[in-house]
Amino acid sequence: MNFAFPSDATSVAHHVSIKGVKVSVIVPTKSEAANLPIVLPRIPGWVHELILVDGNSADGTVEVAKRLRPDVIVVPQDRPGKGAALRCGFAAARGDIVVTLDADGSADPGEMPLFVGALLAGHDVAKGTRFAQGGTSEDITVIRRLGNWFLELVAKLLFGGHFTDLCYGYNAFWRDKLAVLDLEGADGFEIEAVMQVEALKAGLNICEVPSVELPRISGHSKLHAVRDGFRILGAMIAHRMRKRRNARTGRTGNPS
Repeated sequence: MNFAFPSDATSVAHHVSIKGVKVSVIVPTKSEAANLPIVLPRIPGWVHELILVDGNSADGTVEVAKRLRPDVIVVPQDRPGKGAALRCGFAAARGDIVVTLDADGSADPGEMPLFVGALLAGHDVAKGTRFAQGGTSEDITVIRRLGNWFLELVAKLLFGGHFTDLCYGYNAFWRDKLAVLDLEGADGFEIEAVMQVEALKAGLNICEVPSVELPRISGHSKLHAVRDGFRILGAMIAHRMRKRRNARTGRTGNPS
């Protein structure tokens, strides 16, 4: 894929500086103390705001984060689930650009210039993908890959458009675009698919960014492939039904 935007760290830092753009990074955590010493130092220095949304970790995650980054903003999660954590982070973010980054080391902070660069070039959303040219996964199982393929097919049938990786959590977008995304009720891992479907429905300019998913550094994944796969499927069907209902009544939906 050829990128028509600044994609290296030096160029992005320069563009962020001269354009006065502020970047917020949201990191949801639940007992990720062992991973933060590797992940947080790799976040680029031109990031203006680091928001850690913690789900009542019992291993000292918050203390480790504060030691590594005294400037970190810690936001307590209001209810369980990755989606709930991200919405708490979105509400707290003050940057012009918001980047979502997993705390387990599966997403490389060194790729962040690609995502921010895509937005600086004029895109509304930068969607990470493991399955476009230049992207891959060193961690995905056969079941997860098949599930991802099936959900992408369902999304295409329900909403049109083209998705190569609906369920990947490395994304960036302009914060003011949140107003047109209805994320209410997407409390779990389904939020990543819902965000993309909502962005497509809203007519936002989405750019796919190839990304390499790495193995989790330490601990166990909170993702349950079958259970969360059904949650994602249910969320997409619910959004399609809502879209039809709103079309019949002449409404456009309820932005979050």
